[in-house]
Amino acid sequence: MFDPKVLDELAHKLSGAIPPGLHHLREDLERNFHAILQSAFSQMNLVSREEFDAQAALLRRTREKLEKLEKQVEELEQRLKT
Repeated sequence: MFDPKVLDELAHKLSGAIPPGLHHLREDLERNFHAILQSAFSQMNLVSREEFDAQAALLRRTREKLEKLEKQVEELEQRLKT
């Protein structure tokens, strides 16, 4: 899920770019921009920063375990050769 604050900021910035003659439509346009952005981002299949960090930590731990196991296998193979 995309951070709602970022969506709000983007919608606000987009509505801020409206020409001065259309400022009376600003609130309505900002709501529409927000809805359009939310729909677009939800279709992108994005993950939150927390989920990304959790998966990165899991990958790091898995890699550390794999390296440890590879070292153990190598040591066992050396023992078998002697």
